[in-house]
Amino acid sequence: MTRTDVAVTGLGLLTPAGVGVAATWERVCAGLPTAAPDPELADVPVPFSCRVPAFDPRAVIGPQVWRMDRFVHLAIAAALEAVADARLGPGAWDGARVGVVVGVGSDSKETCLRSGERFLNHDYEGVSPLTVPRGTVNAAAGEIGIALQALGPSLVVSTACASGATALGVARDLLLARRCDVVLAGGAEAPCHPFNSVCFSRMGALSTRVHDPAGASRPFDADRDGFVLAEGAGILVMERPEDARARRAPVHALLAGYGASTDGHHYAAAHPKGAGVERACDAALADAGIGYADVDHINAHGTSTPMNDRIEGETLHRLFGGHPPAVTSTKGVTGHTLGAAGAIEAALSVLTLQDQVIPPTANLDRLDPRIELDVVAKVPRPARLDVVASNSFGFGGHNAVLIMRRA
Repeated sequence: MTRTDVAVTGLGLLTPAGVGVAATWERVCAGLPTAAPDPELADVPVPFSCRVPAFDPRAVIGPQVWRMDRFVHLAIAAALEAVADARLGPGAWDGARVGVVVGVGSDSKETCLRSGERFLNHDYEGVSPLTVPRGTVNAAAGEIGIALQALGPSLVVSTACASGATALGVARDLLLARRCDVVLAGGAEAPCHPFNSVCFSRMGALSTRVHDPAGASRPFDADRDGFVLAEGAGILVMERPEDARARRAPVHALLAGYGASTDGHHYAAAHPKGAGVERACDAALADAGIGYADVDHINAHGTSTPMNDRIEGETLHRLFGGHPPAVTSTKGVTGHTLGAAGAIEAALSVLTLQDQVIPPTANLDRLDPRIELDVVAKVPRPARLDVVASNSFGFGGHNAVLIMRRA
């Protein structure tokens, strides 16, 4: 343990793989894809997505759900599970020393588009007075603060698909700077809306495997053709290790390093040589005080898009001297939860360390020959794991790499 480690003492997950950490981990380890036809997307070119199954926000949060959009429902439910797992809560902490940092990739379309339609039809009285507080990205952090009386710094960060990982890095900085004693950090996104589907489809980013939705998210596979839109949330409770020890809290893992960079190359495409990814990896490892040879496993960004998977694969092969450790992308199961992905995958990396098993990459039938990686596929792989790197990259050239260490 080093002076830069922070302890992960609580986990909360709502993903297409299941409601809660246990359900999500079981399906991710089984490698069972979740993409399926989506009735709400029936009229758009890509009519399938990955949704959180059987989630009733009113049963979890209470009647106040009326004032929140779905991404906030997911964020609060994940936070409640994480806090319970950490054996914390309003009665067990000084709220003024508890921070919240949530990564959200984009504002909610749920309320904004409904009000926008009424505005365009000049139905000004029909525009909801809750349009702004429900739809803006800060609602996720603000509502968690209200629900759990977390009264310290409350932030939302938005670095596209790197948002969840960026949030964890910022939370770690708050703890190391001693501005907070506990931080609830992660990401939330509910993008399975026809508007989002059409927009990503027009970019050519989504899989069009309409004949086989379950097989559509296939990271690193030679036949991949795009990502699958998904919703979800992941929240981690983090503390300084000495504080966790003082209250005898179980520590799932340690967040030991964080590196971030910007490609400075293109508004949507990754740098072709992975230059920004390399800077983020270098920074994360230096922050953790380790080298490339110390990494036992990589939870890749692995979105299932043709270009990004190839660039990530080539970059990792080069950085690790031609011998990268075992790699997986859990997006084969969950789809791409955008701003929530980095946090969900950080939580899955923690579970990988805790259980000493690497979950498989779903739908990997034929590895792209240009991707020279040891990608775990078909079945989970038991392994001796002390250090895991979790990669997250986003539109605009945002890169974030987290280093998790076994507690």
